[in-house]
Amino acid sequence: MVLLHICCGPCSIYPVKYFKEKGISFKGYFYNPNIHPYREFRQRIKALEEVQKILGFDIIWHKEYGLRNFIKETFMLWDNPGKRCERCYFMRLKATVKKALEIQAEAFTSTLLLSIHQNHQVVKEIAEELSSKYKVPFFYEDFRKGYKNSHEEAKNLSIYTQGYCGCIFSEEERYYKKRKKELIKEYNFLKVSDIF
Repeated sequence: MVLLHICCGPCSIYPVKYFKEKGISFKGYFYNPNIHPYREFRQRIKALEEVQKILGFDIIWHKEYGLRNFIKETFMLWDNPGKRCERCYFMRLKATVKKALEIQAEAFTSTLLLSIHQNHQVVKEIAEELSSKYKVPFFYEDFRKGYKNSHEEAKNLSIYTQGYCGCIFSEEERYYKKRKKELIKEYNFLKVSDIF
């Protein structure tokens, strides 16, 4: 049995179907202390519960809101997104490996390997390092080929799809980039005399 770390409902669709079609025994694992604020965390749980009902598979849930743990692990890296994301991947994958050991799973993997917005190579490298350290095989599959279909299906099923990875820092960056574009557009219409 493969323990599949699941980051959200939409990203679970393709990997779940993949395992079912290949006849590979698996169980989902929801552990995401990176998702903030609390309302977003609850929304993502609800979305995954909907996918679980539709596709019919088991999930081990970790429904405790992880704000304090996430901040403790990543706060000093807030101005270095690459390192912050790396630390976040590590936190979630390490918890997955430990859970795999606990339930005697034969291997582990993650839906993080589906997202075109995550650093696929870094996720893979961290999983390989943890696999070697904890002696739990890492089931690698490049799920990105199913990203578009997974998210289109979520949309067709009216499953909530988030607009950011989950952490409060990415939420800030999302709106900051949007606001920056608005300001640039706004200032392009102004004359120099309007500014000075």
